[in-house]
Amino acid sequence: MGVSENSRGLILAVASSVFIGASFILKKKGLKRAGANGTRAGVGGYTYLLEPLWWAGMVTMIVGEIANFVAYVYAPAVLVTPLGALSIIISAVLAHFMLRERLQKMGVVGCVSCVVGSVVIVIHAPQEHTPSSVQEIWALATQPAFLIYAVATLLIVLALILYFEPRCGQTNILVYLGICSLMGSITVVSIKAIGIAIKLTLEGINQIAYPQTWFFLSVAVICVITQLNYLNRALDTFNAAIVSPVYYVMFTTLTIIASAIMFKDWSGQDVSSIASEICGFITVLSGTIILHATREQEPAPPLGTVTWYVSGDPLKGIEEHLITVQSSEEQ
Repeated sequence: MGVSENSRGLILAVASSVFIGASFILKKKGLKRAGANGTRAGVGGYTYLLEPLWWAGMVTMIVGEIANFVAYVYAPAVLVTPLGALSIIISAVLAHFMLRERLQKMGVVGCVSCVVGSVVIVIHAPQEHTPSSVQEIWALATQPAFLIYAVATLLIVLALILYFEPRCGQTNILVYLGICSLMGSITVVSIKAIGIAIKLTLEGINQIAYPQTWFFLSVAVICVITQLNYLNRALDTFNAAIVSPVYYVMFTTLTIIASAIMFKDWSGQDVSSIASEICGFITVLSGTIILHATREQEPAPPLGTVTWYVSGDPLKGIEEHLITVQSSEEQ
């Protein structure tokens, strides 16, 4: 007896969560190693591009995203999307053992609240209509409601990058992850269009010749690059056990909102489903606040301090010594 399509989707979704959860840890370790040898990603450095461990995490994340993408082909979103919460648990457990990042008890409560709230939102989210062509998606993407959402998203992202990041990007996790999540909601729409184009082309209905296909591809590439850049900064600045659930919550919420606006599925919701979604949003918001309030932020070197290591001759048994030079302002 063959495996059902839902079972294939379930297996792929679980595998996706394992890969994505592990990728957070691999990239975090790579960022730490790169930061020790050069400029940290959190302050605009790109030395992590030379770190093999970061690339291992990058490859692991790509494999997970591909598995997640294919899972949607076999199973409905109501089955696949909630399983993304497994990546939060996996990354938190791995961070505890591999990064020694302690998650406080109230942080665990916040993490559970985020997961529960997100699952409630996804379960009661409206079912979307699957477009049958790239032209149909283009018509949906150019309707006034979604154009307003897209423009608002772009303006908020620009405000976060140009105004808020220089002022509080190093202290407020919502700045970096807000950029990632907002761009991610646009990425999902573009990726869906590309997936439909590939599927139809393989079925003999060529979609490559349409300029809309290449437009969606360009948007997806720009959004993905932006997401990865600011996700790296978030991982390099904040605790990985906090970044993972907050990013999942914000990305899932904004993706559902973008999808609902674009495909106009909210009109078919009954009162009980809407009430459940509101409760889910409140639960997610509460969990996010708890996680943000109880995060264990990594200490930064004090201002006016220069720190370096001097290695002794190993043949003479001299250990590595830490030398710190204070600025004259403290004298």
